[in-house]
Amino acid sequence: MTSQFRPARGRLNGTGPVAVVDIGSNSVRLVIYERKARTPTMLFNEKVLAGLGRGVAATGRLAEESVQTALSELERFKALIQHTGCKDLYIVATAAARDAENGADFVREVEQYLDAPVRILNGSEEAYYSALGVIAGFWQPRGIVGDMGGGSLELVEISENEPGRGSTFPLGGLRLSEEADGKISKARKITEDALAGYDWPGLLPGERTFFAVGGTWRSLGRLHLMQNDYPLHVMHNYEMSADEAIAFCRKIAVPNLEGIEMAEVVSKQRRPLVPIGAVVLEQVLTSMKAERLVFSATGVREGLLHEKLPPEMQAQDPVIEAARELCILRSRSPDHAEELISWTDALFRELEIEETANERRLRHAACLLSDIGWRAHPDYRGEQSLNIISNASFVGLDHASRAYLAAAVFYRHQGLREGALSLVIRQLFTDRLRIRAKVLGATLRVASLLSASMAGLLPKVGIEKTGHGISLDLGRDLSNLDGERLRKRAYQLGKIIETDVAIRSG
Repeated sequence: MTSQFRPARGRLNGTGPVAVVDIGSNSVRLVIYERKARTPTMLFNEKVLAGLGRGVAATGRLAEESVQTALSELERFKALIQHTGCKDLYIVATAAARDAENGADFVREVEQYLDAPVRILNGSEEAYYSALGVIAGFWQPRGIVGDMGGGSLELVEISENEPGRGSTFPLGGLRLSEEADGKISKARKITEDALAGYDWPGLLPGERTFFAVGGTWRSLGRLHLMQNDYPLHVMHNYEMSADEAIAFCRKIAVPNLEGIEMAEVVSKQRRPLVPIGAVVLEQVLTSMKAERLVFSATGVREGLLHEKLPPEMQAQDPVIEAARELCILRSRSPDHAEELISWTDALFRELEIEETANERRLRHAACLLSDIGWRAHPDYRGEQSLNIISNASFVGLDHASRAYLAAAVFYRHQGLREGALSLVIRQLFTDRLRIRAKVLGATLRVASLLSASMAGLLPKVGIEKTGHGISLDLGRDLSNLDGERLRKRAYQLGKIIETDVAIRSG
């Protein structure tokens, strides 16, 4: 029943599929990742809401029905792990397994089922790996990470890509719902009392970001996203101001979301827990004096894998590595994409185009993504590239930055008309990134026509300042590449940057 899965090209680092089984208080989940990488891609993702934490606070034991549901699903998980040829298997268990009297017995059964050891995370470890997951999924995050599961809530500060000391609270969705008898007012009082003694980190203005981890909070975020007709259905890095989030939490703190608009976008199993999650989230945001709320799709599982990477891979930029992977898999010439990075570095330097560190890294990512749609019909290369980039499982960038990447590559293929760009992307732009996407799109159009998107030629094209702007010097060796179409694209670039861009040859 075993098989071997390999990446499409040998230039991708990593050694093959790796599986993580996450035994939580509400769900038991299997995630199979393509390989160990700075931005691991999911091959398979499945969960069962076994509800292991249900009743533990009252009885002290895992319910037999929940145990059997979990073990039955683990049989299926084992078959899938074998079938996909996973090289490594990591199994973690959290609050329900560590708190229940019969938790150790259940863990031994899991180990027999999967023929692998189970690591029971204590509260501090769970907080640490949640924070490490946010570090893996964001670029230089700063603030507080909160992971709300079925049995517990973990809080931990992150700074300079390092997790601080974590704290755990008995405020998981299942547990709190049971202790409060499903009453919102009682859940609010329990939450206030539990967090009253917490010594909140002294974050400076501009650093008070709360990163929300966990399925209950992601469901809450999805409800907000859908109610507001947000143009991009990507939960990772979806954000709102703390004031807006607090008002929304108060609005939806209604048992089972009864009467709440668009409650159907939340699964039936999650609906009883989302109002409880709203109560906890409101109290956390208020107590830490948060400035903004950001939802994270990465957490304990991604943190666990991030820890397994060597330091040089941990330090990599997740956006650049994800873009490089797509480039290797889908571009005509990955080496040409790397040349684009150096060439646009030189061009932007000569043009004296000011860039922030974030804008520079985004430009590099766009260069790597510039040719991923080439196999489509020419009329649809821009549209296909835009759709891939808009909805890709990228981490490490906010939604405005995602729009910039998508637009720059769209312009590279389809031309520079603003009206041709989708309304979805235009809604997400900042004005500054919109202009820069056009500048880069125009630059990539010149480069693609010069080189046919193949490696070896761009480094030979000189870039020189002139009295009126810059010239692209083909020299004698490349003079036969000169032509009307190339000069037209150089003119378009010059028009956007408001300077002369000339082609010189011979």
